[in-house]
Amino acid sequence: MEYDDQVKNRIKRIEGQVRGLLKAMEEGKECRDVVNQMTAARNALDRTAALIVSRNLEACIREEKESGKSSEDLIKEAVNLLVKSR
Repeated sequence: MEYDDQVKNRIKRIEGQVRGLLKAMEEGKECRDVVNQMTAARNALDRTAALIVSRNLEACIREEKESGKSSEDLIKEAVNLLVKSR
């Protein structure tokens, strides 16, 4: 699968969030601030994972449709990936 610049930029922003999280911990920031930053990073990862799965699913369904195959197994696999990621 090819990952476009939009997805890569999302990961770079998440990387920045995690660095900020570590800095907050090193500076002894309040628990609330640290946990809020962790939650933001986790939510960003979840959204990015969902985006990747949905784009991949879309591409795979198109391929299956062109070859005349059923896409039911692909959909089940995508759902399982999303469930597993939580």
